[in-house]
Amino acid sequence: MAAPKKGRGPAGGGQGRPGRSLALILIVMVALAGGMFLSGHTTPRLGIDLAGGTSITLQAKSQPGKPNAINETNMNTAVGIIERRVNGLGVSEAEVQTQGSSNIIVNIPKGTNSEQARKQVGTTAQLYFRPVLTVEASGSDATPSASATPSGSASPSASASASAKATDGETATDGGKSSASPSPSATTQGRAVTGALTEDTTPSAPASADATAAATDDAAATDAASPSASTDPATAKLQAEFAALDCSDPKQRAAAGKDAKDTDTIVACGSNTPGSYEKYVLGPAAVSGSDVDNAQGAIDQSTGQWIVSMEFTSKGAKKFNKITSTLAQQTAPMNQFAIVLDGEVVSAPSVASALSANAQISGSFTQQEAEDLGNILSYGALPLTFKEASVTTVTAALGGEQLQAGLIAGAIGLALVVIYLVAYYRGLASIALLSLLVSGILTYTIMALLGPAIGFALNLPAVCGAIVAIGITADSFIVYFERVRDEIREGRTLRPAIERAWPRARRTILVSDFVSFLAAAVLFVVTVGKVQGFAFTLGLTTVLDVVVVFFFTKPVMTLMGRTKFFSSGHPWSGLDPKRLGAKPPLRRSRRVNSSTDPKEA
Repeated sequence: MAAPKKGRGPAGGGQGRPGRSLALILIVMVALAGGMFLSGHTTPRLGIDLAGGTSITLQAKSQPGKPNAINETNMNTAVGIIERRVNGLGVSEAEVQTQGSSNIIVNIPKGTNSEQARKQVGTTAQLYFRPVLTVEASGSDATPSASATPSGSASPSASASASAKATDGETATDGGKSSASPSPSATTQGRAVTGALTEDTTPSAPASADATAAATDDAAATDAASPSASTDPATAKLQAEFAALDCSDPKQRAAAGKDAKDTDTIVACGSNTPGSYEKYVLGPAAVSGSDVDNAQGAIDQSTGQWIVSMEFTSKGAKKFNKITSTLAQQTAPMNQFAIVLDGEVVSAPSVASALSANAQISGSFTQQEAEDLGNILSYGALPLTFKEASVTTVTAALGGEQLQAGLIAGAIGLALVVIYLVAYYRGLASIALLSLLVSGILTYTIMALLGPAIGFALNLPAVCGAIVAIGITADSFIVYFERVRDEIREGRTLRPAIERAWPRARRTILVSDFVSFLAAAVLFVVTVGKVQGFAFTLGLTTVLDVVVVFFFTKPVMTLMGRTKFFSSGHPWSGLDPKRLGAKPPLRRSRRVNSSTDPKEA
């Protein structure tokens, strides 16, 4: 009788050294657990629905003259800018992602700087430097000293001058020696822009042509805003807007200057002191926020006050030098330029001489205001205008309750699985429970490490995915156990039954897990937000199910088959041939069949 070829039979290969597989998975578990403790992240990072926080839905608004502005490119750009702004405040756990074609979801966990982050997520940060044409007080609370007549006689509330970085800290004019300090009221209440590098000390003749032309244009625009202006329809409309604008009204103040093009002459509001407002007529933008290379909040060493330091690009520096050279030739208020952020005048300093390269916005900034403005300017303006469609805040207490409910549901599901396994499979249930324990350890450690690695946050849907995974993992054990039982029913002893059942069970497990993983992958791709947490957890646990079954369950089953308790078919082993209705030994049935007619057999 020819011996079967080694490795071809079901009992061949793989059953002799199950310890290698067990050692490998043990090493992996120890490495993951060690990495978790060494990194200091011993618990998975929780999402806002479990830890508490704020979820903001931003909806993109269509812009005048830009019907196709809401597109995939601009939305992705906006996501990147918002994410950098929020992360710049130290809120590294924030999640920013698109939803549909016009919405952005921002999830900000509860914690340090979360409130500042919420204020910045939807700020468009459209920054422009616009020449001031007319300024006057607006609203009943405004002080007369801040006003300017329409003809252009104004007392500016803030001033700016060029300053070389001299050790004495003096501001400089044309000669660089004379003092040009702002008035005390401007210093304490207003905000000024100062050149942080060198002033332009060259003769003003080369800029005189531009200055003359700009002065003519600015004077014409100023006349357009005055009562004696021409009856041109656009000018008349501008006059009416300026006359009707009441900056003390929050609605009018919020609407003024918004959605305007950088080439438009606009009306806008500003405030240098609480309760006091000014309204402006501003010319077309001379410098934009894209010309700012870097900006940050810092403390002015000479005054001890918080300032925002701006560095211009080479192109922006030329533009800034040109506009300040032009404005330096004008008289108040047309020697002022307004720093306009999202349609609001942040500051309107006057210019004494040409500035270039760098600038500083100084005044009554708090640390938070300076850092927020620097952060916004540094990371750039959003390509779209957004409005808050919804804001949902979850308290930490509510998040804790949801987490507790999820854990209770998971415990109930696990308990039911354990009861079923013990009642039906008896001794085999120990193998299933050990496998579930290994799967749980791998899942927990990987989730804990994925938090700082890729920003994975365990939310309530993810907890649901982990609960579903208990059933998927238990199903794999059941498939294998039933295949082994089928072999025993056919009359085989335990050790051959374990090896013969494995190829058939392996195919079924792989097909089942592939379908589950495919469903999780599709769900992850086509959905957004919290549903992706469910899909990601389901996919992760499905992959781990394959790892556990191949590298733990099968080797342990092989080792258990060598013990007397299981190999003898003990009634509590779950593999008792009598309880399973096993047929007579397979070899005896073959002898009988060989001596009888096949049809009778």
